[in-house]
Amino acid sequence: MNFLLFAAGLVGLVVGANLLVRGASKLALSFGISPLVVGLTIVAFGTSAPEVAVSVGAVLDGKTDLAVGNVVGSNIFNVLFILGLSALITPLVVNMQLIRQEVPIMLGVSLLLVALGLDGRISFTDAALLVILMVTYTVFLIVQSRRESKASQEALSDEVGPVVAGAWDSKLPAQLLLIAAGLAALVVGSDWLVTAAVAFAKQLGVSDLIIGLTIVAAGTSMPEVATSITAAIKGERDIAVGNVVGSNTFNILGCLGISGLVSGNTGLVLPPSLLTFDIWVMLAVALACLPVFLSGREIARWEGGVFLGYYVAYVAYLILAAQEHSALPYYSNAMLSFVVPLTVVTLVASILRPTHKPDSPA
Repeated sequence: MNFLLFAAGLVGLVVGANLLVRGASKLALSFGISPLVVGLTIVAFGTSAPEVAVSVGAVLDGKTDLAVGNVVGSNIFNVLFILGLSALITPLVVNMQLIRQEVPIMLGVSLLLVALGLDGRISFTDAALLVILMVTYTVFLIVQSRRESKASQEALSDEVGPVVAGAWDSKLPAQLLLIAAGLAALVVGSDWLVTAAVAFAKQLGVSDLIIGLTIVAAGTSMPEVATSITAAIKGERDIAVGNVVGSNTFNILGCLGISGLVSGNTGLVLPPSLLTFDIWVMLAVALACLPVFLSGREIARWEGGVFLGYYVAYVAYLILAAQEHSALPYYSNAMLSFVVPLTVVTLVASILRPTHKPDSPA
């Protein structure tokens, strides 16, 4: 029953996010809001809505470890798994705006999370700061969109689709119904997913944090998986990358911010193991984006393979640590002494070599 409940919850999250994105996007476009703003805000927020729903639901159930682990695990999953798999399908073009603006912003909010969490919790004040920054970032995107070129608008409108006169979703009641149905599916799906995940943790003797970092993080990232892989297959490779970077920014500012506000004066207590390991992995993964992106404005297949391999290695570490396996010290030493340094040297070499700049919007 727990597996069925988890699967049903996952379906509810994916369906709910899709309905919410479709309804909100059509509503925004009907009122003449720029496709750039729709793509970077409503679509990005919509694909991150499952993380918000699950984390808030976990906080209300008193499972703050699950809430925090979901966000940190989702950000690791988004970069290593989604970008890695997408790059294996086709080399991913990196838009210069992502290199100059969006990736540094993602790095900045990741560093901010580490700084705020050093005292062991995300307080109500910390959460309020994150939400304020999210609103500020959204306003910044709206102001920036006024300088957006027509060609860029047309390219980004492909992500949400134009509002076609006479289409059933071009009318306000239908758009509001889509939004309401999406929110309802997210609420129900998140409740089922959290319930099943907690049951898994108890039955397997695994902590809520590990479940949040792995199963729940992967499950709530399904909308990002679908969006990025579909975009890669269709050749919309900049969208595949932008979706991941934007979602990671929103996960920290929006998801943790809202969850922290819901927690009240108690705040979100950060588990010691997350502070000593997982949050630093999240920061390292965010930092890894910059040299990879700068290596030629393209994420090559071999770099995608490295990302995917590191995600498998990260999950393997979590499993060994949860079981307190005797092989854990040897595994850790091998990763720290050989695999990680070799990857760093390879990435540095790729930056120093003559860059290949594929045709993409500047």
